[in-house]
Amino acid sequence: MLLQPQFFAEQVLNSLQFSMLLFLLAIGLSVVFGLMDYLNLSHGTIYMFAAYVAFSITQWGGSFWMALALAPVAAAIVGMMLYFLLLKRAELTGHLTQVLLTVGVIYMGIELIRIGYGDLPKGVSQPDVLSGTVEILGVLYPAYRLFIIGLGLVVMIGLYFALERTRLGAFVRAGVDDRATAETLGIDIAKVFALVFGIGAYLAGVAGVVAAPIFGVYPGMDVSIIILVLIVVVVGGLGSLRGAILGSLLIGFADTFGKLLLPQFAMMMIYLVMALVLIFRPSGLMPARRFTVSG
Repeated sequence: MLLQPQFFAEQVLNSLQFSMLLFLLAIGLSVVFGLMDYLNLSHGTIYMFAAYVAFSITQWGGSFWMALALAPVAAAIVGMMLYFLLLKRAELTGHLTQVLLTVGVIYMGIELIRIGYGDLPKGVSQPDVLSGTVEILGVLYPAYRLFIIGLGLVVMIGLYFALERTRLGAFVRAGVDDRATAETLGIDIAKVFALVFGIGAYLAGVAGVVAAPIFGVYPGMDVSIIILVLIVVVVGGLGSLRGAILGSLLIGFADTFGKLLLPQFAMMMIYLVMALVLIFRPSGLMPARRFTVSG
């Protein structure tokens, strides 16, 4: 069946759609980790929060587009509050403390969602204008999934120009490459990090909204995605836009085709990709800088 051109093309499109969702989550986590050496496992909690905000907006009579406009902004605000009130305190304490703190945030987030919304999965409807199908590569493919692919590509291009062509991008690259030297030159890396953290939270919110109509909204959806996102970051390399793109594509395709070819060993395919990369490229495929684990 996989050899049939139309079926193969459909799976390629499915892989691209899933890769775009992974990218939206991974780029923020990757740059934060690369810039500040901060292992923020609660990044997925922002993704889940935005999905529930989108559900609430649509339940209150708002449209999907209203949810897409407002929920990521709410996610960015909550992410910044989380950073300044809690996460910043563990900035220099080492990875173990950061992991324990952010895992605690994950569990608190799940319990708060359960208190507010219950345990049952929720749904967010696709916008009517994207409810049909479009013929592409000889396949009738859902328009909404093509929208996700297009959105991911637009974000990629926007981030490329932001990181490569703007003053903020130069500060971010300098901080990732050599934070001490950048601070010596007068760059306030703490403010740059806070802004990058907010942008990463916003993009996680975008991912949560667009994923909701496909995967549903449920407590623990953050845990189910954050492991894949961490693998993307490890495979692609820290602090690198190109690494996040390449890692997302590799893991997206490995996950989709792994479920088709070896459904009982689908997760093994993903870990196999990660293991091979770590064997031959311990720093990832396209790291922004050499990275040594400490703490």
